[in-house]
Amino acid sequence: MLTEQTTAYFGAQEAVCRKNDNIAPRLYEEYGVNKGLRDEKGNGVLAGLTNISKIVSSKIVDGKKESCDGELWYRGYRVEKLINDLGDEMGFEKIAYLLLMGELPSPEELATFTKQISDFRTLPTNFARDVIMKAPSGDIMNSMTRSILTLASYDKNANDTSVSNSLRQCVQLVSEFPLLAVYGYHAYNYYENQDSMIIHRPDPSLSTAENILRILRPDKQYTHTEAKVLDTALILHMEHGGGNNSTFTTRVVSSSGSDTYSVIAAALSSLKGPKHGGANIKVMQMMDDIRAHVTDPADEAAMHDYLSRIVDRQAFDQKGLIYGMGHAVYSLSDPRAVVFKNFVHQLADAKGRARDFEYYNTIERLAPKVIAEKRHIYKGVSTNVDFYSGFVYDMLGIPVELYTPIFAVARIVGWSAHRMEELVNVDKIIRPAYQSIMQTREYVPLEER
Repeated sequence: MLTEQTTAYFGAQEAVCRKNDNIAPRLYEEYGVNKGLRDEKGNGVLAGLTNISKIVSSKIVDGKKESCDGELWYRGYRVEKLINDLGDEMGFEKIAYLLLMGELPSPEELATFTKQISDFRTLPTNFARDVIMKAPSGDIMNSMTRSILTLASYDKNANDTSVSNSLRQCVQLVSEFPLLAVYGYHAYNYYENQDSMIIHRPDPSLSTAENILRILRPDKQYTHTEAKVLDTALILHMEHGGGNNSTFTTRVVSSSGSDTYSVIAAALSSLKGPKHGGANIKVMQMMDDIRAHVTDPADEAAMHDYLSRIVDRQAFDQKGLIYGMGHAVYSLSDPRAVVFKNFVHQLADAKGRARDFEYYNTIERLAPKVIAEKRHIYKGVSTNVDFYSGFVYDMLGIPVELYTPIFAVARIVGWSAHRMEELVNVDKIIRPAYQSIMQTREYVPLEER
């Protein structure tokens, strides 16, 4: 039970923890430790090999490493090409097959895989009532994590880590994730927001993106443009290399021999962090603040001034960050943002949100200049995919509580692909080393302290 006395005790103990857990920054340099497993130029420590995706942010020109426009490849194909070739069709299932199986499906293979996803898109009898609705939470990510671990109880082969069974489990979770997310939100909205609750069953004939909109909206109605933009967002968020925090978590936990449900629950917990999956929420909060202080998106002088105040920690949340700008890997451009922007523009026009889109355009143009004026940076700064995704979700009527869960609905495909690759190739537990700086001490008996 949380009491004032309990809170006061642990508040006081915080100082003790901070004193005894503090590590001087100079020691990281002294011992040659790359904090966050990245060096001072942002290059990641090489921890493994993967054939699932590739991120390109620089190229060798005349023997020298130079920044270039970002590239994202899925199984040997540039993601822009994959999305362009889809045309007006929904592509979530096709790209999921590519990432999981390692090759593009034939029409027959795609039909079989799509039907399998559709057949799996259901929950055990009374699961929504007994698990999701019995303990509603505004933290949908926690609700989903609880649900994933509970689903293991319904799987008689939950602990079978064979490749075939793990693949079955992964595809089943890919299918169930939209239900866990949306039903979790409906339960929270009913019990905590005192709103109506209408639970729709998914339609087996519809794609993942279409079903998300169908089961989220009370009237089950959506336009093709809405579904297509959401489908594109899901594809762009599916996979992003083995080094991102949640995917690396997937590989680490898989390497221990743990079951699929525990692995995916761990990955979900990693994604939940605001430094990872929650970044688009901060973008939306920042945009609301900017609109309140800069009334005309075409007023570049006023926008430049306010962005400068944000970077100088004088405005918004005083953190000095323009959210949605910059990326740990990309420098000149994030290919996901480049591809997504066209779809965002289409949706903004369809929704009568052209003025809001103009804000994004102006900030996208001015923010890199402001950051370059105020900060010493080792690489270029450009918009990342989080800059636009929150805006898209807002235009689609997706509540803020579902922003990160929708990310998870997409990224579980990448997690699953990396789990399979880890199971097929690696038989060693991932165990990096930490340099100890502990000083030995003489033990003092309790009565003498």
